[in-house]
Amino acid sequence: MLSELNTASKVVGAKQTKRALSDGRATKVFLAADADPRVTEPLARLAQEAGASVEEVPSMKELGAACGIAVGSAVAALVG
Repeated sequence: MLSELNTASKVVGAKQTKRALSDGRATKVFLAADADPRVTEPLARLAQEAGASVEEVPSMKELGAACGIAVGSAVAALVG
């Protein structure tokens, strides 16, 4: 649910999400459906390996807005 991104601690972007997954800090990953699969597919696999849940969001614009940024985002993650 995108509303989680408004209140919880998060990271935005592929590099930060990859780092959070590698460090075991990411609990849920959001992937934009219209993002380049070369960006999202490796992160989806990494999330699965790390035991983080994955949620698909319809668009990069929608994900960026949910994260409170003025541009689109391919990936974001909740961290805890």
